[in-house]
Parts: sequence; C-alpha cells; structure tokens
Amino acid sequence: MVAKRLDMNIIARPFGSRYCYCRPDTTWERENRDFYSPECVNEILWTPIVFARMSKAGKCIGNKFVQRYYDSVGCGVLLYCEGQDIAFTSCLDHTSILPSATFDPTRFEEASNTFEIIANGIKDSIRIDGNIKALLEETICQASQLTSLRTGDFVAIELDECKSIATRNEGKGAIRGSFHDMELFNFDIIF
Repeated sequence: MVAKRLDMNIIARPFGSRYCYCRPDTTWERENRDFYSPECVNEILWTPIVFARMSKAGKCIGNKFVQRYYDSVGCGVLLYCEGQDIAFTSCLDHTSILPSATFDPTRFEEASNTFEIIANGIKDSIRIDGNIKALLEETICQASQLTSLRTGDFVAIELDECKSIATRNEGKGAIRGSFHDMELFNFDIIF
C-alpha cells in the first residue's frame, strides 16, 4: 500500500525579486475563511499573485519544457505581517490565499483578463496576459534550479508591492477578489 502525500509547498517570488522562498502547506487557505490575526501582529499587508499548480515533479526544468509541468493557473493574494521578517510571516497559517477555482494555462494568454481586488472598498485591477504567463513560467524554471518541485506544489509570483489592509487599531479589514467576473475569495481580517 502506498501512502498518499499530503504535504506540499508554495514557492513564492516576491515582487521585484529574482529569488523565491517557500511557504509550508499550513499557510494555504482554500476555504475562504476569515483571517484572525495573532496577538503579536499589529498590521496585515496583502499583495496580489498569480500561481500555477505543478502536475508533474521536476528539477532543473528548461524553458522549452516548462508547460509540461503545470496544469492549471489562478489568481490570489498573499498576506504578510508588517514589521516581521519573511521567515516569521511565511509560516503564519492561512496567509496564502490560493482559491480552488483555477483555469487552463491558456486562459492567461487572452487579452481580456482582469484580476480585480477590492481591499477595504478600494478597487485594484490587474491585467493578466501572456507576459504574466511568461513570467510565471520563468519563475517555475528558476525555482526548479534550487529546489525539486513536486506534484501538487504551487509556484506563485507577486504582482505588486505589499499594501496595508488592516491594523490592530482599526480592528478589521476586508478583501475580495474576482477573475472574469467569477468571485475567487471574499473574507475579513479580524484583530
């Protein structure tokens, strides 16, 4: 009997960086639940991402073959804690919002793609196109140079700098995201 592997990683590329880091599977929020901030955190930041789900294990993946290694793409957000280093914040449970609604990778090649996020009533729209898909594929290749990618892992790239969404003084924040008019996530951040 073969045991089914339950663990996976989220390999994230910060905005403006060429390097990646890993988030454990405990950070994955897939059920759209409200986020309750730990008492040691005073401010929560967010950044929009696109991600790919690895459908095949690989190491040192070349650009020519990268499309064979992932089967779906999606849009989401990563949450961070202001004033904390990346090691602390990347281990905080439920801070990788990767919705289960994913799309065929060719969807990112269409010209009419818009990922819309509304954070505390402020709308942010990001055009998702072939350039974003190419950057995602480049990131998969770069990440596979450093770490073995496994079936079920996610590779994500941040699309913008982090922005504040909630502080302990405010007590609450809200974020909602959609792609092609399909709601992907909608939750509150509560202190």
